Amino acid sequence: MSAPSSIDVGYVAQLARLKLSEEETRRFQGQLEQIVRYIEQIRRLDVAGIEPTAHAVDRSNVTRDDAAAPSLSSEEALANAPVRANGLFMVPKVIE
Repeated sequence: MSAPSSIDVGYVAQLARLKLSEEETRRFQGQLEQIVRYIEQIRRLDVAGIEPTAHAVDRSNVTRDDAAAPSLSSEEALANAPVRANGLFMVPKVIE
């Protein structure tokens, strides 16, 4: 698949609901064509045998430790609830 010879920046701007001046349209036209040429360069690379990755560097367990910390008591959490029962928030039924 080859790169398009020209990108219709006006059409792309219309899809994105952007109003561009003529100068912006010319500038973005060149920039988008450069991006497409670069993508074509990348597509020509031989990536056989290279495992796909989600990150450039290995990432593991990037979440914080699950440690107990002080929090609100049930009474404090329910203090401003308009309706409560049995220590729970009462909300209107939304599913029949």
